[in-house]
Amino acid sequence: MAQKGVQLDRKNFSCSVCLDILKDPVMIPCGHSYCLKCIKNVWDEKNKKGVYSCPQCRQTFTPRPVLVKNIMLAGLTEQLTGLGASLTEQSYAGPEDVACDICTGRKLKAIKSCLMCLVSYCEKHLQPHYDVAQLKKHQLVQPSKQLHDNICSRHDEVMKMFCRTDEQTICYVCMVDEHKGHDVVSAAAERKEKQKDLEVKRGEIQQTIQDGERNMKLLQQEVNTINDCANKAVENNDSIFSEVMRLIQKKSCEVKQQIRSQQESEVSRVRDLQEKLEQEISELKRKDAELEQLSHTEDRIQFLQKYPSLSAFSETKHSSSIDVRPPRYFEDVTAALSKLRDELQDILKEKWTNISLKVTEVDFPLSEPRTRDDFLQYSQEITLDPNTAQMNLLLSEGNRKVTLVKQSQFYPDHPERLSVKFQILSKQSLSQRCYWEVQWGGQGGRGSYVAVAYRDVYKTDSVFGQNDKSWSLFCCPNNHQFWYNSIRTSIPGSEFSRVGVYLDQPAGTLSFYNVSENMTLIHRVQTSFTQPLYAGIQLWFSIGDTAEICKLK
Repeated sequence: MAQKGVQLDRKNFSCSVCLDILKDPVMIPCGHSYCLKCIKNVWDEKNKKGVYSCPQCRQTFTPRPVLVKNIMLAGLTEQLTGLGASLTEQSYAGPEDVACDICTGRKLKAIKSCLMCLVSYCEKHLQPHYDVAQLKKHQLVQPSKQLHDNICSRHDEVMKMFCRTDEQTICYVCMVDEHKGHDVVSAAAERKEKQKDLEVKRGEIQQTIQDGERNMKLLQQEVNTINDCANKAVENNDSIFSEVMRLIQKKSCEVKQQIRSQQESEVSRVRDLQEKLEQEISELKRKDAELEQLSHTEDRIQFLQKYPSLSAFSETKHSSSIDVRPPRYFEDVTAALSKLRDELQDILKEKWTNISLKVTEVDFPLSEPRTRDDFLQYSQEITLDPNTAQMNLLLSEGNRKVTLVKQSQFYPDHPERLSVKFQILSKQSLSQRCYWEVQWGGQGGRGSYVAVAYRDVYKTDSVFGQNDKSWSLFCCPNNHQFWYNSIRTSIPGSEFSRVGVYLDQPAGTLSFYNVSENMTLIHRVQTSFTQPLYAGIQLWFSIGDTAEICKLK
């Protein structure tokens, strides 16, 4: 109750100009009181022909009244300031707060932002939105410092529409101008659709997380099985070799060492897959958290602008390759050793190779992709980023296809735009293990550069492969070349117009394939990647040349 009383007193003793407690209060002839500095500033700025008026009642005075400090009122405001200081300090906007756009002087914290007015309001200045019928229809959201993002940079209008053709928010002028004839809906309608899609994706992610966790358990069982079978094989080896002559003791030790070595190798491979699954599960949980946070975003424009970069989702790549098998590791080794016990000298001369092979031929389920179907398990949906496109590149097919045109496109300024020749990067970063395909064509038919690069490659001011931030394969009839850090590697081979790219970041390998059922390797590079990678395309010099990231799903 005491605090409420302080708030009432502050209102009665506030200056109507700065909305704060009166400082050096003066009373003008009409009876209204103001801060000495405030009324002087008003009269200095708005003086017209020597006529002065009251900012509240508009009564005019001639000549300019002499301003004298009101001693009694000053004393009362000093007491009030002392009582309500702590409460006022809590209401003022700090560096991390959203300030009220209406307050003058020291600003109060905003409690709401209006998406119609594009203004943030404190509690006092927000009141008309609750009282005025027309303002009640405005959409109020939590205070935001990003309201300016809702304004069209070209037409200075509020963006209330969404162009599905170009996947971007637009204003009404855009709709009848450069987006005329496109599939345009209201931002509210698109938000509703995207929200439904978001919930579906979250469900898919959560299901994938469950599948990944289940497979983690299966992998742990696999490790235990390998260890148990290997231990049993070693025990059998000791038992069998203890029955034979000293002549084969040396071979017994070799078998033991070979089994242990194979055990360690295979367990290491399973552990590696576990680690990859843990990373994928962690990334999926992070992705789920981001989508959950996005789903609670009230500002539909912010939602739609952030949605494309957050909605990209690909299933785990390692879960489907796990195939737990019956615990029969090293059984063939034991059988061969039992036969050795019976055949003695003949085994040493004729069967020793057979024993060695049985150890190394243990069939584990982990393998690298070989056929195109194997590669497609790691396919990633990739689109091209207009913010990185060189100005003569025209995007189409949902930002998957790029065409070299003569006329410069109207792309907005962006710090990451690639200005050298005809280059563009993908919007999505590449997953740890991923595969995609690029098809080129057009009038020139000279081919293109297919690349991977770090995001900051734009700082080099050079083409892909001419720096240490990108790796590029130049595909041209009978003149294939691989470039890295300005070093060229010539690659012999036949003509092709479609190339598959397989990236294994943990293993540090980047491979290019001539796409076919058996996937012919064009070139592979072994290196160490230190930053997130993005797919890149660079067209040759012929107008009309195209390159397209193919849809694989």
